[in-house]
Amino acid sequence: MARRLAYIDWMRGLACVLMFQTHCYDSWMSPEAKKSSSLIGWSRLGGTLPAPLFIFLAGVSFALVTEKLREKGIERNAIAKQTILRGAEILGMGLLFRVQEFALGYPWSPWTDLLRVDVLNILGLSMMLMGVLCWATGEGDVAAARTRTLAAGILTAAAVAMATPPLWTTHRLKFLPWPMESYINGVHIFKEPQPWLFPLFPWSAFAFAGLAVGFFLFTDFAKRREVTAFAALGGVGVLACPLSIFFDSSSIHLYAVYDYWHSGPNFLLMRCGILLIILFLVYAWCRWGLAQKGFSPIIQLGKTSLLVYWVHIEFVYGRFSILPKGQCSALKTTTGLITIFLAMLGLSLARTTWKKWRLRASKQNPAATAASEGS
Repeated sequence: MARRLAYIDWMRGLACVLMFQTHCYDSWMSPEAKKSSSLIGWSRLGGTLPAPLFIFLAGVSFALVTEKLREKGIERNAIAKQTILRGAEILGMGLLFRVQEFALGYPWSPWTDLLRVDVLNILGLSMMLMGVLCWATGEGDVAAARTRTLAAGILTAAAVAMATPPLWTTHRLKFLPWPMESYINGVHIFKEPQPWLFPLFPWSAFAFAGLAVGFFLFTDFAKRREVTAFAALGGVGVLACPLSIFFDSSSIHLYAVYDYWHSGPNFLLMRCGILLIILFLVYAWCRWGLAQKGFSPIIQLGKTSLLVYWVHIEFVYGRFSILPKGQCSALKTTTGLITIFLAMLGLSLARTTWKKWRLRASKQNPAATAASEGS
């Protein structure tokens, strides 16, 4: 299980690094530097991965937590309550983050930004929906519940992907107020859905795909042949990529309006394939590579991904940006990126050190801990 935690943290850390570079180059590089440097193209390509990685890994982690609770014999209502409340907590953090950004950006920030659908919002909602799914499929013995939840995760991810194109185009829920419709298709205050937002359709599909992967890793087959199981997931990922291209080029059209790059289920299939390939490669790196040889800054960032996500935004896009926005060369921006990376790594280390100190203090003084819990 140590390796499992390591590969999850390493993937989260990878998402953090990719997120840092995307945000830094987007925020600080001048328009002239963006035109003259090929760096921005590679940066934007890498920027397509962090959000799917974070949401996919939320599904994997959700499955690991749920399976452990099931194996301990905890009743499914109690599991649902615990996991759904955790999702509600993340959703609350997402709403609080929007309030913070509005307050720090006042008076320039429009009030509508308070209701913008961002990654944390959809992470929280996806976790709540996964909690409901796990409750619905969690009756009976652990093995049977695992199989049902695995299958339900795959089917739900596919259903979300297939429902996305009409919900973005021909069957939009226009009768809903825009803040509510935006959670379905990311329309926000505009006339059309915006691909830079994170609505449930299609983004929750990554969470349900991760949920299925997480439960697969608890099957008897995966426990007996862990390496083979991860290799199989990587193989499925490799197969998914050409299948995506094949379906995209097919003469059969299921939708009146089809957009491969934003709402099409075939592009989601491609990205899920890439996520599975990354999962296998990271697992291999953590098992046989240098990922756990000494201190790993990537794993460290992954342990506190929510914190560094929250904080770095303000120092890149916000009022406290460490470099002038839209005015820097590629070299100066890269220097700023290194600074952000080191600063967030230091913050991450401080956070984990503080948590370890609190844990040691609670063990040394259980009476104080009991008193604080009772207050």
